[in-house]
Amino acid sequence: MNLLIDSFISAIRLVVSMDAELDAIVGVSLKVSCTSTVLAGLIGVPLGFTIAFSEFVGKRMTITVLNTLLALPTVVIGLFVYAFISRRGIFGPFDLLYTQRAIIIGQAILIIPVVAAFTIAAISRIDERYRKTAMTLGANRLQTAWIVFREARFGIVAAIVAAFGRVISEIGISMMLGGNIKGFTRTMTTAMALEYDKGSFILAVALGIVLLGLSFGMNLLFHFFQGRVHSQ
Repeated sequence: MNLLIDSFISAIRLVVSMDAELDAIVGVSLKVSCTSTVLAGLIGVPLGFTIAFSEFVGKRMTITVLNTLLALPTVVIGLFVYAFISRRGIFGPFDLLYTQRAIIIGQAILIIPVVAAFTIAAISRIDERYRKTAMTLGANRLQTAWIVFREARFGIVAAIVAAFGRVISEIGISMMLGGNIKGFTRTMTTAMALEYDKGSFILAVALGIVLLGLSFGMNLLFHFFQGRVHSQ
């Protein structure tokens, strides 16, 4: 118990003092997570919108597959991407393995289904009368889509916030594709695992505090936008 209390107090001091190593690790985590979230948003939102706004054969199955991918383990994605970017892989000549770009690619693949599935859910909540009224008033397909998008905007933002919360706390992809290189690909989760293995708890606890704070903030944002959706 004394070890836990002492580690916690020392960790608080480390966070408050803005330790350089701590800041570097947090900076890498935020960089790769924010970048992957932006990429996932640019791909997942249009994908989800297209699926929700269109009628085609296999739509139900497509949505089922997306919902299944929400539970895809990070290590599976890590293995899949590793096979493509390793030296013997198709993209081996690009030297992506053990770089921040590799982590970003893996994390983007992880959360594209999250963004797409949540976007579909957000658009599905919009009353069908919005679309019919817009078309009755002479709006074309693109204008109608924009009207629906505006009505679903809070749900879409909630989808992106949820996706960020998913990647900021993942460890499998970061470890397998980034290699946990100090000052370059070491994220908060991989650094915590390393410090635990070394028996050094202070930095691990400090990173845990920062990670919990970020996760708590993301959940607050998520519930805020979810509340805005339900109040519409």
